[in-house]
Amino acid sequence: MIRVRSFLVIYGTGEGQTAKVADRIEDVLAARGHDATAVNVDELPPDLGVDDFDAVLVGASVHGGKHQPTVREFVATNRDALAAKPTAFFQVSLSSADERGRAQAAGYVEEFVEDTGWHPDRIGLFGGALRYSEYGFLKRLVIKQIAKRAVPDADTAHDAEFTDWDEVEAFAADVASFVEGRLGVAPPDDREADE
Repeated sequence: MIRVRSFLVIYGTGEGQTAKVADRIEDVLAARGHDATAVNVDELPPDLGVDDFDAVLVGASVHGGKHQPTVREFVATNRDALAAKPTAFFQVSLSSADERGRAQAAGYVEEFVEDTGWHPDRIGLFGGALRYSEYGFLKRLVIKQIAKRAVPDADTAHDAEFTDWDEVEAFAADVASFVEGRLGVAPPDDREADE
């Protein structure tokens, strides 16, 4: 039985939170014994592609109600290759930080799927972060107004992270389990028993 599979975790990020989520997913996959590579879509080497991996996770953040254009372009360009293998999509947004925003966050995913024509096997929605200390004066004012509507209980005087890391790890483990089952990879406990 095949023991290790390779995963591409490709993402777009606006302020770095989606990169942190991608790195955590990469760590969980590696801890399960898989080869995992997390890479920003804007830094994807030309010689690295979807066909070089057994499974692909695509991540994007939401800003102004839209995902990164480069992530949309990557998915649209590689739609057929993605359809031929196990895939997952994860989204990082302020809307996912609070139960009241979950429907809006799901709407962003539906729009992404409709626009790209790609139907991932698994989908994860994670809360993002607000880094007020990194924003200019005008952006900080606008973001504070948005945060008051999206996450009314948030302290807008300080940087805040809304990502539930246990949820991210559970998502990564679920994707890994799905890929292991679909591709005939022994689960981690079975691997240890075989050795």
